[in-house]
Amino acid sequence: MENGSKWAAMSPEEKRAHRFECWLNPDMEFASPEAVWQYRDRVIRFIDAICLERTPDRVPVNTVMGFFPAWHAGLTPYDSMHDMKRASEAWYQYNMEFQPDAAVSPALNTIPGAALELLDLKHYSWPGHGVGRDFGYQYHEAEFMAPEEYDEFVADPTFFLLRRALPRMVGAYGGLTGLVSPHDMRHLAGCPAHVASWGRPEVRESVERLMEAGRQMQVWLDELGEVSKRITAQGFPDLFACMAEAPFDVIGDSLRGTRGIMLDLYQRPEKVIEAADRMVEVVFYSVMEYTTPDSLPGVFMPLHKGLDTFMSPDHFKTFYWPSLRKLVMKLIGQGFVPWLFTEGRYNTRLDIINDLPKGKVVYWMNTTDIFRAKDILGSVGCIQGNVPVSMMTASTAEEVTKHCRELIEQVGAGGGYILDLGAGPEKAKAENIHAMIRAAKEYGVYR
Repeated sequence: MENGSKWAAMSPEEKRAHRFECWLNPDMEFASPEAVWQYRDRVIRFIDAICLERTPDRVPVNTVMGFFPAWHAGLTPYDSMHDMKRASEAWYQYNMEFQPDAAVSPALNTIPGAALELLDLKHYSWPGHGVGRDFGYQYHEAEFMAPEEYDEFVADPTFFLLRRALPRMVGAYGGLTGLVSPHDMRHLAGCPAHVASWGRPEVRESVERLMEAGRQMQVWLDELGEVSKRITAQGFPDLFACMAEAPFDVIGDSLRGTRGIMLDLYQRPEKVIEAADRMVEVVFYSVMEYTTPDSLPGVFMPLHKGLDTFMSPDHFKTFYWPSLRKLVMKLIGQGFVPWLFTEGRYNTRLDIINDLPKGKVVYWMNTTDIFRAKDILGSVGCIQGNVPVSMMTASTAEEVTKHCRELIEQVGAGGGYILDLGAGPEKAKAENIHAMIRAAKEYGVYR
């Protein structure tokens, strides 16, 4: 869709219908006529589960994966991040063998390690850098924003990230602390100061490192695009257009860290609320920047700091949910389907997060009591999850089948359920993943 004014005049329902239509009929060449109808059947299956308007033909089954496709192909996590061609083939073959209802992409698990080394990320370890080559990612929390910097962050979040937070988080950004505000470029008198700041030696060094990392990332993106097309051409639809963080998590995860944000809830609560509200627009427009009216409807939203064990229900209602709900409603208004991945337990949040319009969101459960979630949220949104990752490694295929059948018969009753894991496994028994997928196809049939 090219006419921006036409899109702006459409209602949220019309926008979502357009996104669903683009999802159902992508502009691409499929590998075979069989792949076309398999693709369409799978998309319709997800749409029916999401919208709660009619029962799907059967329970859709998604398989969120960590590095398992690599291990299954004889590769280590390190190999996945240093040999994109072999990794691409591993993920392609995973989709061909296991036949999930949605494509399993190699995007997160094949980011080039050499580019990350060049960037010098301070807040992550990855295979072969900070952890062994056989291990996955590890996140290192730190206070990358000082408590006295809230006002500066709220005033201009992007420039704050560029000149303050990112130089502390990413070595390649270190020289950008010397940049002068781009607002000076609005007037001729301020132009020299801003432009001259780009000529500083430390700024030039950062730019050169970022350019080289950018070249490596572009090569990876090109290869990722090719394997993604190959997977889709075989009839496996993607679910997500992009990812969006909860506004509170932008501050709590990446800037203040857990310790810092916990203190802030008591020492400067009004600053936390102000910053979270500011992030609603920032995150929303970042989604709009990376998407078009023809983009997929799904927006993946991992929720980190809102779990039961982090804050009280009153704090959740005060600090976490208001800004998240505003963002979710803005995304719904653009025809998107927010996919709320409730990492950890959300048992005390269920009566709070049901305050959303019917059939517009997906609640993806990790370790929440999914049977209770069905009772409370099932009339509001589609439920997804929460087959334990531990079952994939420690259980038998028979035990997996029994558990999945219970989920299908109870949580899947009447529709509105997607069978899936609660998190992505690094290692697993292939027969257990097969058992989960087979359970959906054998016991999840509605009609």
